[in-house]
Amino acid sequence: MTTRAGTSSESVIPDILRQHLEEAAFLHMTRSSLVKRAGILLRDVRSLDDRLVAHLDGMAVGGEDAWTICDEELETGAVGVVFAVGVRALEDGDITRLEQLITLAETSLMARPGLLAAFGWVDPKRLQGIVLNLMTSDRPFKRHVGIAACAMHRVNPDVLSKDKVHDSDSAVRARVLRTVGEIGCVESLAECRRSSEDPECRFWAAWSSVLLGDRGSALDTVADASLRDGRHQPRAFRLALQAMTVGAAHDWLRQRLSARNEHRWLIRGSGIVGDPAYVPWLIKHMTDNEKARLAGEAFALITGADFDILKLERQRPTNFESGPNDDPEDPNVDLDEDEGLPWPDPNKIQRWWAANEGRFQKGTRYFIGAPVTREHCIDVLKNGYQRQRILAAHYLCLLEPGTPLFNTSAPAWRQQRLLAKMI
Repeated sequence: MTTRAGTSSESVIPDILRQHLEEAAFLHMTRSSLVKRAGILLRDVRSLDDRLVAHLDGMAVGGEDAWTICDEELETGAVGVVFAVGVRALEDGDITRLEQLITLAETSLMARPGLLAAFGWVDPKRLQGIVLNLMTSDRPFKRHVGIAACAMHRVNPDVLSKDKVHDSDSAVRARVLRTVGEIGCVESLAECRRSSEDPECRFWAAWSSVLLGDRGSALDTVADASLRDGRHQPRAFRLALQAMTVGAAHDWLRQRLSARNEHRWLIRGSGIVGDPAYVPWLIKHMTDNEKARLAGEAFALITGADFDILKLERQRPTNFESGPNDDPEDPNVDLDEDEGLPWPDPNKIQRWWAANEGRFQKGTRYFIGAPVTREHCIDVLKNGYQRQRILAAHYLCLLEPGTPLFNTSAPAWRQQRLLAKMI
């Protein structure tokens, strides 16, 4: 039997299965960027997640035929493929293939995020027994994966009674120290304070300590990390400014960043500090195309003004370019950090601020137009943009130390179920 000219039904099925795998891998990669971007709502993540599930289900229907294709594609080690295959192995309970994936990720830094994301994606019931075996393995990477799986699902891996915080492997210890903050394990605060070994362990110990209520040396360590280039810088910058008092944060920005003339970090920081005293300064920066969108985001972070509803946007400037382009001679390959942010109209915003300034008190921290409260943060987690939701999750921990850090990268339906319970 043929389904189209020259193509047998036997050849169509593998083509469809391969397409499911390729689409699942692509959507996972898109999702990894989406959950950190501006202008993205939880419903946008849910829409993408539903599409991703459909392709993962298509692979599941393929049975052994799908596994043949998975084995072929795994040779690339691509992170999206590792994720999709990892989900299939976990949902099928295929320990042999899962072991192959773990071995691949152990030797390939590119494949590692895909494997970890698969553990975070599947239902926790699928991990029962698997994670326990990983955490008791004599291979450090397996222990690392087991701890990370617990952390992503906000399950306590019993870090104290099993003495995991003193694991012989520094990478595992660092993951344990990070997990302490993510699950809200206040009982481990003393252990975090005693951790002063390699830089990675020291950073995560301090980061977790701040979430658990430490506003002393741990906060100083996180603030110092926010001044150093590296993968922890944005995370440290956000949390340090959120944990400081408004006055301390203002002084810190003025003393540390003003002297270095780092305007973009200053603009970001002003929005996180949330003091309306920054608003006139931010409006001035909206006339500079390089900083306008970032200044608009900081303004909205303080005031809660919705540019779309209030018609505060302007058109994208003519001939303005940012991020990589089609010119092979252009050395700029960095993505546009402000992609997805609206272009603020300084004149309209100035008029709006003149009419609304009286509602805001200088020296007070505002977060999306309101004081920082548990109820407001939950509302932001429901209705805010991803960058705002990340800050809201931090605030819930800072307001009530011991609160598990809300996972804004988890599958959208899992987030929605948790938010319904929190309300």
